[in-house]
Amino acid sequence: MNKPTALQGLPEDGLAGTLVGRAWVPGPVPGPSVIVLRPDGVYDLSAHVATMSDLLDAADPVALVRAAPGRRVGSIEQLMPGTGDPSSDTGALRLLAPCDLQVIKAAGVTFAASLIERVIEEQARGDAGQAASVRQQVMELLGGDLGAIRPGSAQAMQLKALLIQKGLWSQYLEVGIGPDAEVFTKAPVLSSVGSGASVGIHPGSAWNNPEPEIVLAVNSRGETVGASLGNDVNLRDFEGRSALLLGKAKDNNASCAIGPFIRLFDASYSIDDVRRCTVSLQVEGLEGFEMQGSSSMAQISRDPLDLVAQTLGAHHQYPDGVMLFLGTMFAPTQDRGQPGSGFTHRLGDMVRISSPQLGMLVNEVNHCDQVAPWTFGLRAFYANLAARGLLASAAG
Repeated sequence: MNKPTALQGLPEDGLAGTLVGRAWVPGPVPGPSVIVLRPDGVYDLSAHVATMSDLLDAADPVALVRAAPGRRVGSIEQLMPGTGDPSSDTGALRLLAPCDLQVIKAAGVTFAASLIERVIEEQARGDAGQAASVRQQVMELLGGDLGAIRPGSAQAMQLKALLIQKGLWSQYLEVGIGPDAEVFTKAPVLSSVGSGASVGIHPGSAWNNPEPEIVLAVNSRGETVGASLGNDVNLRDFEGRSALLLGKAKDNNASCAIGPFIRLFDASYSIDDVRRCTVSLQVEGLEGFEMQGSSSMAQISRDPLDLVAQTLGAHHQYPDGVMLFLGTMFAPTQDRGQPGSGFTHRLGDMVRISSPQLGMLVNEVNHCDQVAPWTFGLRAFYANLAARGLLASAAG
């Protein structure tokens, strides 16, 4: 269960696309830098753009990357997986999450399969042992193919009325088939971890899972300019007890992983590729347990750009941009222990999230109070930029 190198995490078409990211670059004053992968190595673009937010806000990010000479800082083979604590990695070129100043948002209940599981969580009150019987009851009452129902449509409103009549209406069904999407803040700015770092689950959680997702890179103008992979680590028992515990279920130390890179939209990759891609998940446990699954973006109930429009626009601005998780249809139900107990993480699980055109995001599971603490926040980031003489370029 070895963590892959950056080279092993590349898309199937290698460097055919425009792959940008962030790395902790060693030197007289080490620090986080925007990087691009090229056939002959990893290039630091700090002299041209100090932050990923600046790069994505450029009039033409792909043209900027291709025109910028950059500074070669090593081979792709030398780009080591991150540890989750960038400030401690002063001696090696290490991969970080590919975003920096962007707000990290997430859309929930965007697939019919995950919608049903959220209803089950609520009905079971976060008790994994009750999930199987509740699942059978919910499926019998819902019937049909929820994936064919367009949120906000007349058909969806008819279903809503029927579910209310049967006493099954849920806040999750409201955002799943109603006109308004669920969009929430997943994690604070700069808190996400990259490929190779540990992801954290709360030590008080007994029912949790990974959520393999596509993450859109959206600039301050609301333009979607690229995509990455993400793990929206979720505590099903916390959220199942009450939706008001969403913050505690979703936002813990190292509970948000993004990477390994952002693939910018260019001639080789576009939003249409996002719409038709499949995201795969593999979990390997230390005891030999294996689980695999996939999430087809073709089955999403809301178009990705509709989710972007519901996130930012005239009603809400994000001057540094947004990284937007698009949701997942994968909610694991495979028993890991006794029959009916369902799936939950164990310490040491290796989680691999992959997509042919975006590569592979790999993280090992630990408790969020045992992984590297998050200490490199905005003050440390800007102090580091100042020490490297990069504040002028960070200001645009």
